[in-house]
Amino acid sequence: MKNSFTLLLSLASASLASAAVSPAEAARLGKDLTPLGGEMKGNADGSIPAWTGGITTAPAGYKPSGNHVDPFASDQPLYTVTAANAAQYEGKLTAGQLAVLKAHPGYKLVVYPTRRSASNPQRVYDATLKHATTAKLISNGNGISGAIVGVPFPIPQNGLEVVWNFLTRYRGVAAVRHIDQAAVERGGGYQLVKFEDEFLFNYARPDISAKELEDSNTLVFFKQAVTAPARLAGTILLAQETMDQVKEPRRAWVYNTGRRRVTRAPNVAYDNPGTAADGQRTSDQFDMFNGAPDRYEWTLVGKKEMIVPYNSYRLHSDKVKVTEILKPLHINQDLARYELHRVWVVEAKLKPGTSHLYSRRTFFIDEDSWQILAADQYDGRGQMWRVSEAHCINYYDAQTFWSTLEVHIDLQNGRYLAIGLDNENAMYDFGVKRTPADFTPDSLRREGLR
Repeated sequence: MKNSFTLLLSLASASLASAAVSPAEAARLGKDLTPLGGEMKGNADGSIPAWTGGITTAPAGYKPSGNHVDPFASDQPLYTVTAANAAQYEGKLTAGQLAVLKAHPGYKLVVYPTRRSASNPQRVYDATLKHATTAKLISNGNGISGAIVGVPFPIPQNGLEVVWNFLTRYRGVAAVRHIDQAAVERGGGYQLVKFEDEFLFNYARPDISAKELEDSNTLVFFKQAVTAPARLAGTILLAQETMDQVKEPRRAWVYNTGRRRVTRAPNVAYDNPGTAADGQRTSDQFDMFNGAPDRYEWTLVGKKEMIVPYNSYRLHSDKVKVTEILKPLHINQDLARYELHRVWVVEAKLKPGTSHLYSRRTFFIDEDSWQILAADQYDGRGQMWRVSEAHCINYYDAQTFWSTLEVHIDLQNGRYLAIGLDNENAMYDFGVKRTPADFTPDSLRREGLR
């Protein structure tokens, strides 16, 4: 794993010690490092170009509130990784990708030129620079302090700092999205579950103050309503994701249509089953990872050049039907796009005396956006179980790099879960106005009774 800039922190990478970086180190941001901490330069052979700011304006043909036009539609594939030639690329593939290629011979990774498209608003860059010297881990790594709006640890010193960069990454201020989920059977059958999701990213609000963030102890407000099928429609989940997970665990409630009442939902966490996912993901796999990190020991392995899903505009296109994407064993890989990028590699191993379905997890996190692009999950025997990928795009109307489709392949039962399908739905709305008052049990009760 020792290639260019690989083991920035191989010494004591497993250490939980966290200290804010010095002003001299922080001064590298926007110079040899991008404003969020990635390497500004390209790699030695030019297969990864320099970062030049990412996408900051919408390409020609984009219409507000519509699906995002592919700015790289004219790109041609460089090569395709298959089971037959996987050994040639083994050093740039995750263990999960190699396992899927072996298990499903028709699986492939079509690799395109690398486009470092990730970008955020200037205020996120400014906050990242400002708080690089003040941010710190607290509560044994289960919370952070000294940062708002920006990435707290742009020059990370351990695995937990990388995880918190992911948890606090910019995804707009508020958003509403309509997405579909499918737990696809081995033979290809599935039933779509439709969600209406609402987010308020409290950490990123322009008017947020450090004191308000600390007093509220709330990172993200989230609401998810099931709108189909009929047997599930009307169920609504409300979650308030806390900053300091030891001080106060996630607050969650569910509105149940049968009982027409709001009840606390303490089990919406860790390895409890994901909503209507037919047992194909855990609660903490939503958005690739969420919630308290306290059940794992986190080790920062280093940085590596890897083939990962990126700029997946075709999987997001309104010209593509869901039926064209969902196929037996895995999605239609002709619609997926992979690129060579530098990613942070973080290992999570289950702590002694704790429990989780996954004994070990490996996360591959984009240096330009802090988005988890891929994750490998192992069972209690230490065998590869589920292989996850986040197919992401730059939502250039909000300047956020985020997933448009997450795919979790189960190697043990031949099924997979696809969540985020938005091709035939109304597009993400990043212009909505939401306040914390919209995400309370009382608001949930009123919404459920309408």
